[in-house]
Amino acid sequence: MSEDELLASRILIVDDQPANLRLLEDLLGREGFSNVVSTTEPQQALQLYSAFDPDLVLLDLMMPGMSGYAVLEQLERMRPANEFRPVLVLTADATSQAKRRALSLGAKDFLTKPFDPIEAMLRVWNLLETRTLHKQLRRLVPDLPLISDRFSSAGK
Repeated sequence: MSEDELLASRILIVDDQPANLRLLEDLLGREGFSNVVSTTEPQQALQLYSAFDPDLVLLDLMMPGMSGYAVLEQLERMRPANEFRPVLVLTADATSQAKRRALSLGAKDFLTKPFDPIEAMLRVWNLLETRTLHKQLRRLVPDLPLISDRFSSAGK
């Protein structure tokens, strides 16, 4: 896979704080990502997810009206079976309960705000590379189940 292929990835950012959106958009832009959509309205996340078909979602947990947990639950229901669609949670809630809950609801990684920009970008690259490799593998073995689905359903 090429760097250009990863840079073409679609990234959805959901955070109620405009300053956080600008920071993430700037970080992604400096890396060369240009296919980024963002919203401060968690209720719009589901419509954007359906319309934009992102390869990666960056999601805050603590938002008014609809929490990131509720968004995660909805996104997990929308995710096609056996498809790896990573969600990276970025939140100020550093408790182990928040981490466990987010990961059990389908998040694939978790960073605490304020986060180190280099670490955040490394995780974005890693998740996008994993997504791309998963899509390639899925073309070869269409019925291969996701191991994480086994754990997600066990925690419900």
